[in-house]
Amino acid sequence: MVRSRTFVATPPGVTIKEQLNDRGMSQKEFAVRMNLSEKHVSKLVNGEVQLTPEVAVRLETVLGVPAQYWNNLEAIYREKLIKAREENEMEADAELAKLLPYSEMAKFGWVPETKDALQKARYLRKYFEVVGLSLLENAQLTKIACRRLALTEKSDFALMAWAQEAKIKAREIKTGPIDVNRLVSILPSIRKMTLMSPEDFCPEIRASLAECGVALVFLPHLKGSFLQGATFLDGNKYVVGLTAGGKDADKFWFSLFHELAHIVLGHVECEDGTSEDDERAADLWSGDVLIERDAFKTFRDNGDYSEAGIIKFAKEQGIAPGIVVGRMQREGVIKYSMHNELKEKYEIVV
Repeated sequence: MVRSRTFVATPPGVTIKEQLNDRGMSQKEFAVRMNLSEKHVSKLVNGEVQLTPEVAVRLETVLGVPAQYWNNLEAIYREKLIKAREENEMEADAELAKLLPYSEMAKFGWVPETKDALQKARYLRKYFEVVGLSLLENAQLTKIACRRLALTEKSDFALMAWAQEAKIKAREIKTGPIDVNRLVSILPSIRKMTLMSPEDFCPEIRASLAECGVALVFLPHLKGSFLQGATFLDGNKYVVGLTAGGKDADKFWFSLFHELAHIVLGHVECEDGTSEDDERAADLWSGDVLIERDAFKTFRDNGDYSEAGIIKFAKEQGIAPGIVVGRMQREGVIKYSMHNELKEKYEIVV
């Protein structure tokens, strides 16, 4: 017997047991009369096996109750069993849904607006394309390489929601075959785009990456996700998602190259997702692609951290001064309060 808030699924075996009790017949004798094993009869009585039309005919002969009656009991039981389990699973999903930023997702138009907990669970199943939200905890569905600032249970679910939207948006982007060697070859040209404005470089980067089998998607930031960007393989393309909105230019470029690092360094297809070592390696790779390590060391050792000195070094490197400032701050060369006037703020349209 399976219960839910609304349904009680009672197997036909309960009625069989009542019939046997009324007759004072043991299950052992009943098994002989039915020409079935005792094990099968035990499972039949306990609802562990299906009552087939053949067994229904035997029941009519042995117990004198029409086969159609038993067939109807079985059909009703199976229907209520499905509904009871579905209701229990839906209520479990409604609890999981509380871990997702549903209101914000609805605000962005990712899911329909609703206050009903069970309806949220239904919409989220469709959004994530799964029959149950518990499947989101399956590692096969969540192999994501990402850059974020903190880890919590809620941030994990927010990441999944954000990545799913990136996947949906990436389906609209036509890409060529995946070609990591080509991706590496175009990195210098992408690096030069740090001197351009977002309205100019965004379409160029998207087109260049698409030719390498990479779909670049910009999405709004989900509160609580602590997410800067994410990368994963979806079918025959890599998807790189970046948070948009107001963002310092240096953070944008560092995040972009960090995500590309996961592709180049082979982190994306790791069975258990990326490790802390993978994230550190991507950070180093990103920083060194933007500013070559030895060149930055020479600049740092010279000790001229004036505005003019930073601008001069950035010009020599062919990058925006804000990127130099960002690296200096991250590596503790200067305080985070210094030279922020050299950082450009991007407003990227989603």
